[in-house]
Amino acid sequence: MYPILEKRCLAPGIWLMKVEAPRVARAALPGQFVIVRADECGERVPLTIADFDAAQGSVTIVTQAIGVSTRKICALEAGDALADFAGPLGHPSEFVRLSPEELCRRRYVFIGGGVGTAPVYPQVKWLHEHGVDADVIIGAKNREMLIYADEMRAVAGNLHIATDDGSEGFKGLVTQLLEKLIAEGRRYDECVAIGPMIMMKFVALTTRKYGLKTTVSLNALMVDGTGMCGACRVTVGGRTRFTCVDGPEFDAHEVDFDEAMRRQGMYRSQEQRAAAIAAERAAGHQCKIGLDK
Repeated sequence: MYPILEKRCLAPGIWLMKVEAPRVARAALPGQFVIVRADECGERVPLTIADFDAAQGSVTIVTQAIGVSTRKICALEAGDALADFAGPLGHPSEFVRLSPEELCRRRYVFIGGGVGTAPVYPQVKWLHEHGVDADVIIGAKNREMLIYADEMRAVAGNLHIATDDGSEGFKGLVTQLLEKLIAEGRRYDECVAIGPMIMMKFVALTTRKYGLKTTVSLNALMVDGTGMCGACRVTVGGRTRFTCVDGPEFDAHEVDFDEAMRRQGMYRSQEQRAAAIAAERAAGHQCKIGLDK
């Protein structure tokens, strides 16, 4: 069991949990993920690591309560425990392998959309600790849905915020803000984008125009997390890759985002059935839709 040391709400439906997992904390690097189960009957949920503290033995995850399994995780409180917390899994971010000299010569811009802002944080924090202050763009629908703004200010070279309704920062999309920064003379060697699939697609289309190397994380495609189920297949550079074992980060300009988005929607009907069963149980009724085993 993995005790939850801290839980707090970051935005409506989005929860941060600090989990006691010493072995994972000691081995974790930016870009990696964990597989979480709320209880012995729970579904395996892949979540990108949002922070880690080897000295404390803790790993931070951020979960949005969308489906049955994520709602079950978010329903737990500090003092409760997760049944499973496996990791770190996946390949770490490419920049952790660079020498200090190479790192200092590169200029990074990170783009976090919605919950994707959380896994951007440990990458920006790691670079800051190694002498590189990156620019960061955070995007959200409105001010209420912004997360990690204060944490990011502490480690970013420059923080830029975009909201759809203009309630905070720039009014518009993260891609529009990126183009504005480039037009103002900012030069970047690499862009890293994590967020909704459609956001990452349009970031890739935007950066392609500038010849700007771009990396995206396809963590949202994963199901099993070990390469066994094949649910996270994605075409990258004309080759079939598995997000969990080959990624989760890939060259954005080589990803077939349309295929990835189709695959992302494949399990919608199963999730709807699971939600119906959960609602029946919550109401104290016996499930009568022939799906409860």
